[in-house]
Amino acid sequence: MTLATPLPASSAHLHAALLAIAEAEMPDMVLQQAAAAAGDLFGGAQVLVAISEGGQKYVHLRPMPVEVYSFEPLASWLLGALSTQPALLELSADTADFSTAPRDVQMVLAAPIQDYGVLAVLLREAKADLSPDERGWLQLVAGQTAVSLRKAYTLQTYRAHSEQLEERNRQLAAFSHAVRSIAGELALDKVLQQIVDSARDLVHVEYVALGVPNSDGYLDTFVYSGMDKTQVAQMPHLPHGHGLLGAIIHEKRPIRIPAIGRDPRSVGFPDGHPLMESFLGVPIVAAGETLGNLYLTNKIGAEEFSSDDQKLAELLAAHAAVAIQNARLYEQVGRLVIVEERTRIGMDLHDGVIQSIYAVGLTLESTRLSLTDGNFEDADHLLEHAILGLNDTIRDIRNFILDLRPHRFKGNLYDGLSKLVREFQVNAMVAVDLNATAEALAELRTPQARALFLTTQEALANVARHARAKHVDIIVQRTDGFVQLTIVDDGKGFDIKERIQSTVGHGLSNMRARAEELKGTFQLQSAPKQGTRIVLTIPLS
Repeated sequence: MTLATPLPASSAHLHAALLAIAEAEMPDMVLQQAAAAAGDLFGGAQVLVAISEGGQKYVHLRPMPVEVYSFEPLASWLLGALSTQPALLELSADTADFSTAPRDVQMVLAAPIQDYGVLAVLLREAKADLSPDERGWLQLVAGQTAVSLRKAYTLQTYRAHSEQLEERNRQLAAFSHAVRSIAGELALDKVLQQIVDSARDLVHVEYVALGVPNSDGYLDTFVYSGMDKTQVAQMPHLPHGHGLLGAIIHEKRPIRIPAIGRDPRSVGFPDGHPLMESFLGVPIVAAGETLGNLYLTNKIGAEEFSSDDQKLAELLAAHAAVAIQNARLYEQVGRLVIVEERTRIGMDLHDGVIQSIYAVGLTLESTRLSLTDGNFEDADHLLEHAILGLNDTIRDIRNFILDLRPHRFKGNLYDGLSKLVREFQVNAMVAVDLNATAEALAELRTPQARALFLTTQEALANVARHARAKHVDIIVQRTDGFVQLTIVDDGKGFDIKERIQSTVGHGLSNMRARAEELKGTFQLQSAPKQGTRIVLTIPLS
């Protein structure tokens, strides 16, 4: 076979071939277009492209040999034998071992693909030399191949970096959401569940669990995410902290392995436990105390966890440690508040209600003496005084009952406010109108909702103790990026300056502190015989 003579339309063929190479965006497509172009332009010859970038890669097209040959020796020889110019190379047993190449290939028209490899046209007949047309055509195809490969590798790198950046952005967004979600919870059980749910989304895994060890080194608490109730019901028990879980408890350091079953520390899974392969365990530590351990299994999209996954998990564990401590402190404060309330109410009962009942008892004793002496007019007056005293005592007891049962915010602001209002009306015998929608309140973050709830609770307690009001309006509305709570009563009011100077309690200062903590404002309006108006405004962002 000899090289085909260029056709009249060869220029058009060449332009089309170069355009096809230029338009290819992936390295594989560039090589295939280059091989196809060389095969078309040189009479349908068989073409070999040898690339040494990151290991040798070969594309041989048109026509494919009937027999299957190994082109590796030929490609390796071409990569080492060709200089910077196109050349006509003769194949023989003296130049290289081509025993695995097609036996009828005698010569090779080869041109260097600058910085990347060689473009070679395989000839079955000997040829004396390269013509100018052949040399020019081969150089053009090889040159365009080099340019397109450079572009393709650049695009490939750019796409890889873009994907990494997108993944980083996703992780940062997920991490930011995870931190906000964890920080927004105060109940310990909800904090633990939020940690495992956030870790599962952040590190992109199938299963996550969090275990809290006891003093003996075994798991007292085990919270999970990724397993449904049916899977859990099939297991005789949740993990106790043996094997790899126990290793993290005792070693207090991260453990990252590609396969759980192949690790000598593994002791297997309980019956019904889902299959797990890759594993990453991270301790949750604060001030040298292990608060828990985070376990992640079955990395999605990869066979094992990476060092970046471990860094993310460790960073989340650091924030989780703070959240767990906050939740524990919140529970301790709640217990202290209950003790403080019991002490206060005990003092109030002793100094107020019991003294009032004792006074009523003395009045009734005087009434009995008046009846014995036949002084019915004095007795009637004393009985009226006793009845008024008992009514005052009943009112005081209702107020104490209201304070004796402090509400704890459980997350649903609308339900919490509704229950607060109902019980206040029963105990304080004051009408209340609540103007708020469940939809608007449901979209608030936990710190915002909690501030609104506690402010309402404190305000209603003040109304019950001091206002002598007949009606209270509670309004919650959202406008221009803010949520605003307004509480208005028609009670006796007070002089704000005198109250600030003489008040013993912390209710009003607590309301103001909550507003400042959330970058909001607190307004108090009142005057004697003009009722009281409280306005709490908190930004939503």
